[in-house]
Amino acid sequence: MRPFTAAFVAAALAVTAGTAARAEQTVAIASIVEHPALDAVYKGITDQLKEAPPKSGAPKIEFSNAQGNQATAAQIARKYVGENPAVMVAIATPIAQSMASATKDIPIVFAAVTDPIAAKLVQSDEKPGGNVTGVSDLSPLDKQFELIHRAMPKAKRIGIVYNPGETNSVALVDRIKKMAPKMGFTISEAPVAKSSDVIQAGRTLVGKVDAIYVPTDNTVVSAFEGLVKVGEDAKLPVFAGDTDTVKRGAVAAVGFDYYALGRQAGRMVARVLDGAKPATIPVETVQETQLYVNPGSAEKMGLKLPKEVVAEAKEVVGK
Repeated sequence: MRPFTAAFVAAALAVTAGTAARAEQTVAIASIVEHPALDAVYKGITDQLKEAPPKSGAPKIEFSNAQGNQATAAQIARKYVGENPAVMVAIATPIAQSMASATKDIPIVFAAVTDPIAAKLVQSDEKPGGNVTGVSDLSPLDKQFELIHRAMPKAKRIGIVYNPGETNSVALVDRIKKMAPKMGFTISEAPVAKSSDVIQAGRTLVGKVDAIYVPTDNTVVSAFEGLVKVGEDAKLPVFAGDTDTVKRGAVAAVGFDYYALGRQAGRMVARVLDGAKPATIPVETVQETQLYVNPGSAEKMGLKLPKEVVAEAKEVVGK
């Protein structure tokens, strides 16, 4: 057998190193469920990485969706860990928690996580401290409930439909219950465990509340049309924290541009691919909010939106 020459060994090592480098530039993205806001986050991330790639070049993208199933989310996280990508990207709190439980070594960037501290993903927003950082979509609750007050000055009782199995939703509801009395509201909760429970949960609030509010809850938002039907049948206005739901029938929402949030997360992923450590990258938040209104849907739910509210909207659905 011919002995390996130094040149041959060097060439083989170069090929191996090149293959490893290419493998390391895989970005493994997963979302907890399909709905317009989270889909927009994914598009924002991938567009950002394509249009403004890291120094090493545009990475290979792998994507999975857990379809709202936490067991599936855990399976996806374990699969990704086995593949050892350069970065794992989690869209929404449940999938971020699954990824963080699956690895303490592979960098993780989250997007659309409401409260990363409550979700035990980071030690603090300023100093995450581990292998996880990202972009939070903590809702502007004060603006959202001020919107309800302006649209319905006589409203006092607000019903909230949410999944208590989602840490992000629990954090929001806790904040709302602390804030609501100061704004003159009382809160009634209608918990759901899965998307098929949403219509029945909405029906339990009929006659008990003046309006329904839906936080950025992945379970409820994925089945939002059912809640819209409840609102129309009972003449019970439905407000939301996710602006994408206004096109699907919500009366109004103050929230974020989730595509822009995705691009913000994409920039953070590029930083990690260029060598930055998640432990030293502060968690970012989205500052700019937008008002979306749907006067037609409001009328179907027995409400005429004030002209001044409609005039302030970035988008008037149906106009």
